Amino acid sequence: MSRIGKKPIPLPQGVKVQLTNGTLTVTGGLGTLSRILPPRVDLEVGDKQILVKPVDESRQSKAFWGLARTLVDNMVTGVSTGFTRVLELVGTGYKVESRGDTLVFSIGYSNPVEFPLPKGITAQVEKATRLELKGTDKEILGQTAANIRGLRPPDSYKGKGIRYAGEKLRRKVGKAGAR
Repeated sequence: MSRIGKKPIPLPQGVKVQLTNGTLTVTGGLGTLSRILPPRVDLEVGDKQILVKPVDESRQSKAFWGLARTLVDNMVTGVSTGFTRVLELVGTGYKVESRGDTLVFSIGYSNPVEFPLPKGITAQVEKATRLELKGTDKEILGQTAANIRGLRPPDSYKGKGIRYAGEKLRRKVGKAGAR
């Protein structure tokens, strides 16, 4: 039994759910998301909640049960409140600036690095070293944050690089400290 799959998904006010031919479309105040649901799963859409149920008792149905519930819950949360990821730049001279739909990073390379934002993702530069990404689709937001972090991953010796806010970095001792 899936503990996650059993939980009902509450529908906030103003969120509309439509299921047609295995494609779920969720519309809310922040936009519209649509996704093809995993197989072997049925949805029961009510006025206040959504229930996800497996088609049968097979192992594969139970495997898709929790996945489908989490995907639907992320869609509902995305169109109602949205998701955010905060990135921090650590290092001397490291900074980011926003130019329309493009982020320009100065992260220790000889030239600035330009990063175009995908559709549906917005960026807000709070300080020159702090970047907040917002979006309705959790999957695209997480991949964008990972791609930005991959431009200059945090170094375990000096601690410089782009990291998620609150990420704990395990620092290593260099050659001089190993005596």
